[in-house]
Amino acid sequence: MNFFVNELLRDSQTDKQFRILWVDEGNIIAYLIDIEDTKALPFKRTISEIKDEVIQELLIKIRKEPFAFPDIDEVSEKYLLLRNQSWEVIEEMIKDEPAIFEKKPRSNHINKAIKVHGVTYPAVRKYLRKYWQRGKTINALLPDYKNSGAKGVTREAGDKKRGRPRKHFSTGINVDDSTKKIFRVALEKYYLTSKQNQLTDAYKMMIKEFYAKDIYFDDGIQKVIIEDKEKIPTLVQFRYWYNKEYNIVESTIARKGQKKFNKDYRAILNTSNSEVNGPGSRYQIDATIGDVYLISKFNPNWVIGRPIIYLVMDVFSRMVVGMYIGLEGPSWLGGMMAIANTVSNKEKFCAEYGITINREEWPSEHLPETLLADRGEFEGYNVERLIDAFGLHVENTAPYRADWKGIVEKHFDLIQKKVKPFLPGYVDKDFQQRGARDYRLDAVLTLDDFTKIIIKQILHYNQKHYLSGYVREEEMVRDDVTPVPLEIWNWGMKNRTGKLKYSPEDTVKIALMKREMATVTHKGINYKGIFYSCDRAIQESWFETARQKGTWKIKVAFDPRCMDNVYIVDSDPTLYEVCTLLPISQRFKSSGLDEIIYLQEQEKHSKVNVNHQQLQKDIDYISEVEAIVKEAVKKRKVEEDTSLSKAEKVGAIKEYRKHEKDETRKAEALKSEKERPSTKAGEVVYLEQSPENGETYARPNIRDFLGRRKENKDE
Repeated sequence: MNFFVNELLRDSQTDKQFRILWVDEGNIIAYLIDIEDTKALPFKRTISEIKDEVIQELLIKIRKEPFAFPDIDEVSEKYLLLRNQSWEVIEEMIKDEPAIFEKKPRSNHINKAIKVHGVTYPAVRKYLRKYWQRGKTINALLPDYKNSGAKGVTREAGDKKRGRPRKHFSTGINVDDSTKKIFRVALEKYYLTSKQNQLTDAYKMMIKEFYAKDIYFDDGIQKVIIEDKEKIPTLVQFRYWYNKEYNIVESTIARKGQKKFNKDYRAILNTSNSEVNGPGSRYQIDATIGDVYLISKFNPNWVIGRPIIYLVMDVFSRMVVGMYIGLEGPSWLGGMMAIANTVSNKEKFCAEYGITINREEWPSEHLPETLLADRGEFEGYNVERLIDAFGLHVENTAPYRADWKGIVEKHFDLIQKKVKPFLPGYVDKDFQQRGARDYRLDAVLTLDDFTKIIIKQILHYNQKHYLSGYVREEEMVRDDVTPVPLEIWNWGMKNRTGKLKYSPEDTVKIALMKREMATVTHKGINYKGIFYSCDRAIQESWFETARQKGTWKIKVAFDPRCMDNVYIVDSDPTLYEVCTLLPISQRFKSSGLDEIIYLQEQEKHSKVNVNHQQLQKDIDYISEVEAIVKEAVKKRKVEEDTSLSKAEKVGAIKEYRKHEKDETRKAEALKSEKERPSTKAGEVVYLEQSPENGETYARPNIRDFLGRRKENKDE
């Protein structure tokens, strides 16, 4: 039985809940904290004691996370500022695990923070407690109240001089918005350039350009007289606002250039094998384009191109812990799907593709301590959401340094070579050379087929692949651990746990899912032509309202691998409404967004062709009608009696109609034949009416029917 950081335990007797804050590498000691006590502090327990109490059901593992944080989109700038200020106070001290959990080291850290940040002892302890109790993420420090003070907010400049009083000379000026605007212009014009001027030089150029009160000429040279010292900002103020508004990365890139920064000034990350103590210490994630062409599952005649393969690998064990295969190019969306897969139950995941395994055959379903990724898809806003929600540390490689992710890069080559001999449509080295075969014509696999093949290959790799280059530690040699990914993982889980983080699968998936706007219409919730409904929409009469008052937009989250459901997420990410496919969109069941969009595009293309053919038929019909009308007009001109007046032509319409009806009946009447030829198979045999009894099979009119009923009643 293993225990993981952030896992929750409930005391079955007192109903108190405890969070695991830290587990040592030897799986002997753990630190816990009561998540509800407002005065709680971390305390130490042995793993054996915890294990015994779980077995005796005195402690129960809890899977539901009680603390939910709002979507970062919903949090105000003020709350984010307060959160970040609290984070700055404790950011360094929380890294000192497990010392920070003990009273004396913790007090030393708090006293140091008091001196540096000017905060009180209770405030620091409160920040630590919130951080530990609520899941060890930065969002745990978000305020619980709506009305807060203005600490950390830049105050408006007034008449009174702000800041520390000067000991000598003038009182100086306040730096208001107009002064800061001058600072920005001067910095970008004189300092943040390739000329690499000193900051003092930029300051002097600013004073000369913006704070001159007079101009004069000396020997033909224009010179300026600057303002009095009480009316100009100081170099200290200029430097302060530069440091406040520009970080070191922006400044260095502006002054040295991007290439120079990447070469000499960027952060130097460690190699793959350093600082890796056990499973979950570091995962590597990367993507590549599969060397095979696929066809659509909707139509085997549609070649849909080459798939994108995402893999997530544990550096310690070299085990593949997550994967994603789709048509979404290397991007945040593909990376998101791969990360979601790392926390999923692999037994259920494989079952979706008809592959039966035991949970022990692919046991990874946790987040790591550190994720090493590419810059492109794991920079910016999206990754910040991942970091804030789960306390995950993300490291990005520098451009053109694929060797920093050598483990996952090497595995791409391995799996491609393993499956190459068996895949029709595989792209070889001579692709697109003159005379080479067009491999696209050989494609027979769908996206699901290829995914099954890669899952099978990953299972084989994890369980059977011998890592000939893996350097085993002394303890692993002593325990006779075979260098196979699954065996190394299992050994690490037993002897080197403490880095893996548990988070409920649904919470991770909802937090990572792509979010876009859908439209509520009278036909359903419409996202890209796919229609959904949910209980909330029906209960609140959304669709009836949309029909009468018009459509409106809502934000939905979804997994593009399978569009059977989309989710309406509120500010609390643990509360969401599941939307299911309506009958009109059932044909998209079990399909990914890429496949659906491809199908829709093909249908549009087909519709354009059909519309053109239909247009031709409509034109032919018009021509035929015009020909009939033209012939009728010609015939009437020949047969028309021009001597009749208008009144004579229309005055006897009823008589003409009766005459036309009688003649039509005669022409359409079924006539019996005295001598009928012998009938053949399939011919209709007509019954001859007997003139003797006057029987007829004609349908009686309603008056005759009512008359007969009356006669029977009178009798």
